[in-house]
Parts: sequence; structure tokens; C-alpha cells
Amino acid sequence: MADLTPADQHLVFRQYLDAVGLHGMAGAEAVGLSASEWYALSQIALEGTLTSGELAACTGLTTGATTRLIDRLERAGFVRRATDPDDRRKVIIEPVADSLDRIESVVGPARSQIAEVLSRYTPDQRAVLFDYFAHAAPAFRAATEEVRDAAAHHRQRKGGAAAHRP
Repeated sequence: MADLTPADQHLVFRQYLDAVGLHGMAGAEAVGLSASEWYALSQIALEGTLTSGELAACTGLTTGATTRLIDRLERAGFVRRATDPDDRRKVIIEPVADSLDRIESVVGPARSQIAEVLSRYTPDQRAVLFDYFAHAAPAFRAATEEVRDAAAHHRQRKGGAAAHRP
């Protein structure tokens, strides 16, 4: 694999990203969630608790859309609203522990298969891979914000142009 051309490297990387994305979509579908709900639940599970504002910020959804997303996750039994122990005016969203078992049963096979793939590498090689993951995740989040900002700007321009039509 070391002698791949830049075009081949690009293809391999795209195939990898597409496979990860496809797995996420399949996982969401398997438990009856949309991609946004799947991502939101993942963020809540990773953080332990989030306020609706924090969840809105990490998903890029409006506060109204985030409230509706939380409602759907709550009805499905994945999360619950609780009062923030430090500020009773705040509501926090927390995962329902037993519901995460449903998620684990869906992602478990991929985790096992990826563990097998990682076992092929030496500890030093795995350190490089995890260094990449640690740096790539924030880079993808930043790129996501750029895409969202550009799309919002485009919608504003398009909406403004439509408003000025006779």
C-alpha cells in the first residue's frame, strides 16, 4: 500500500470515509433514528450530559429544531431531561443507560472488526493512527462549520434575491 499514487490515496481515503458514513446511516436506521438523531445521541453519550444549547451548538441545528430532536429521542427512550444540579433553571439532557445497550448491539460488530484491523499494527503505528484521529476530528468539525456557514450565506443571498424580485 505504500506505493499508492496521490490519486489512489485519494480514492482509498474517500472509500474509507464513505464506509464510515454508510455505517453510521445503517446504525441510525437499525435503531429507528435519523442521522441527526444518531449524531446527537452519540454526542450526549460521549459527554454524559449536555444542555439543549450545547447540543444545538454541536449539531448545528437551531434551538427549535434541537428541542424537537430531543423530544423524539426522549419519546424513543434514548434520553431524558433532568434539572441541572448546579442551576435548577437549566435542563440537561442525559442518556438513558439501558437504551445505550441497543446502540452497542448495533455498533459492536464494527468495533470488533476495527479492533481486528488495528491489531495488525504495531503500538507505534497505532499511536500514529490515533494521532491522526485526534487531529482529523477537529479538522473535519472545522470544515463542517465552513460548509454550514457557506450554505447559510448562500441561502441568505438566494432569499434576499427572491425578496427583491418584482
